[in-house]
Amino acid sequence: MDKLIYTSLTSGKHTLAQMDTVTHNLSNISTDGFKAQMDSFRAVPKLSTDLPVQAFVVNSTTGADFTPGVTHETGRELDVAVQGSGWLVVQGKDGKEAYTRAGSLKTDENGVLQTQRGLNVVGVGGDITIPADVSVTISKDGTVSTIPVGNKVANTTLIGQLKLVNPPENTLVRGDDGLFRTNDGSQPDADPGVAVVGGSIESSNVNSVESLVTMISLSRQFDIHMQMLTNAQTNDAKASSVLSLA
Repeated sequence: MDKLIYTSLTSGKHTLAQMDTVTHNLSNISTDGFKAQMDSFRAVPKLSTDLPVQAFVVNSTTGADFTPGVTHETGRELDVAVQGSGWLVVQGKDGKEAYTRAGSLKTDENGVLQTQRGLNVVGVGGDITIPADVSVTISKDGTVSTIPVGNKVANTTLIGQLKLVNPPENTLVRGDDGLFRTNDGSQPDADPGVAVVGGSIESSNVNSVESLVTMISLSRQFDIHMQMLTNAQTNDAKASSVLSLA
């Protein structure tokens, strides 16, 4: 009876946690470059001085789905989408490097290239500052160049290059801020093999239909766990009734 109760109770609890994960993924279906979070169940024996006959079910975050999202052309000169594997490098609020695929960029009042969340984009040589009244072009290798607005002569000025990296996916962990970092805190060097497309952004890779089906399945699983607890309570009451007659 104890095994049934522990298994059902912990399974129901962590099924709710998985439903939170699916809800989180669905809420970010319109977030540029978002990577869906993946969870799984695992069984853990209950630690005690007695025999380990009881087991808990634990929800474990296995990582993220790094499948690229769909690239949409926007025509906006400060939008950029990473093609295939790779990441844009930004400076997190802690001052250290972090990685994102959200390529909708902007400039602050000083012309410093930033993400829409106000984080500085890291260039190969440091921050990238874009002067006023210029047209910006971002090439395939992340090179940022400008042409003065209204200039009839194509005098292109190179102002920097995006730092593009491609660390192994199994070394990346997602932080509470939604940015990825290496699990050992290392900062990989720029990878010349990473390519970007200017004037485009990458959408979220969350599959809305699959997520909704998963949500329905998890809801049914939770109902089954609650029914098992009800059955355990009923069986316990019947056993007590039988013992009282003895």
